[in-house]
Order: sequence, then C-alpha cells, then structure tokens
Amino acid sequence: MTSKVRQTKRDTMKGMSIKSGDKRSTKSGAGMTAKGVAKYNKRTGGNLKTAVTESNPSSKARAARRKSYCARSAGQMKKFPKAANDPNSRLRQARRRWKC
Repeated sequence: MTSKVRQTKRDTMKGMSIKSGDKRSTKSGAGMTAKGVAKYNKRTGGNLKTAVTESNPSSKARAARRKSYCARSAGQMKKFPKAANDPNSRLRQARRRWKC
C-alpha cells in the first residue's frame, strides 16, 4: 500500500516544466511559479504557497515559513552533496531566492 501512495505523490509533479511556465529556470531563481503552485494545489488539494522573497517578511507567518523552508532545504544540502557543491543547482538557486 505504501508504494501506491509514493507513486501518486511522485506523479503530482509530472508534466510540470520550465517550458510550460510551472517552474522557474535556475537563472531566475528555481522553484515554482504562481501558475505552477496553482496547478499543483488543484491536482493535490494542497495549500502550497510561493516563495517568501522579501528581506523582512511583513508577517510572522511568512517569516516562520521562510525559516521552516530554510531548515528543510539545509537537510537536502546534506543529503545531496553534489547539488550542494554546484552553485547553479536548483537547490542552491532556490535557497538563494528564499534568502537562506
């Protein structure tokens, strides 16, 4: 049963690409666009939000979201050292956009 759940989670990003406007290129900061977030939420029924890119977030909730993202992505840096060492990797570019 768990493999079935994993498969559906994996499929949620299927068909989402830079060309279709769902993801940003690494040059423009990686991550998902507002269009991509809306598409993802429609598919999954989720409540995903776009990146917090302000220097000083206007609310505590936005600041907490940034702090949480930065902590999670720091774990990804440990898990994928190859991406962590490449300054142009999607992971590094997204962290830069979130100001981690």
